[in-house]
Amino acid sequence: MRLDGKKALVTGGTRGLGRAIVLDLARSGAHVVTCGRREGEAARDLARELKETGGDHHVMAADVAVPDDVTRLVNECRDRFGSLDVVVHNAGVISHVPFGELTPSQWSEVLDVNLGAACFITQAALPLLTPKASVVYVGSRVATVGIPLRSHYTAAKAGLIGLARSLAKELGPRGVRVNVVAPGPIETEAEVPPEVRERYQRIIALGRLGRPEDVARAVTFLAGDDAAFITGETLHVDGGI
Repeated sequence: MRLDGKKALVTGGTRGLGRAIVLDLARSGAHVVTCGRREGEAARDLARELKETGGDHHVMAADVAVPDDVTRLVNECRDRFGSLDVVVHNAGVISHVPFGELTPSQWSEVLDVNLGAACFITQAALPLLTPKASVVYVGSRVATVGIPLRSHYTAAKAGLIGLARSLAKELGPRGVRVNVVAPGPIETEAEVPPEVRERYQRIIALGRLGRPEDVARAVTFLAGDDAAFITGETLHVDGGI
């Protein structure tokens, strides 16, 4: 899949799934602006790798739950690229809280980053979107199955599905596509305890945890012209769980 010359914005791109998405887009020929919540070694390491990849890339600090940071992030894309062909909202937070103990602040934090930021990043980027632009939200398999202790996270990820379907219809006349990639269990930097790995291997049809590049390639597919007639869809990347 080639995205030569396409201009992309990826939120939450310095670690884990986001990092894999940024690198896959860049290696496919796209120019990428991405952000992490703060500056640090992960951001610097990604910037170094992007420099070796070639293309016009930029890594910056921005908290997508803060409106001023969203504006600053999109302004960077405007100043650097002038327009956007791809917007990927990957930034997210998660916490594990029994529903009876869930506080308003815990609810708001998870909803603001996982769902609210998707809305407002897309809204801010709207004037920059080219005809045939692709918007991809990184959701989660839990949106359709639920999971204990994460009712707020599940609600946020389920909201992305509704947001994508509505925007697909509203923005479709402009040629803009909006889709969700919904990963299942993915092995990132965090160490997976052996008993957890064994349990997932039993219930995942393909017998392994997903890899960040599995998700990244799905995002790149939806970003490209091979997915030109796909919109409003949720693509599960879950190994058949």
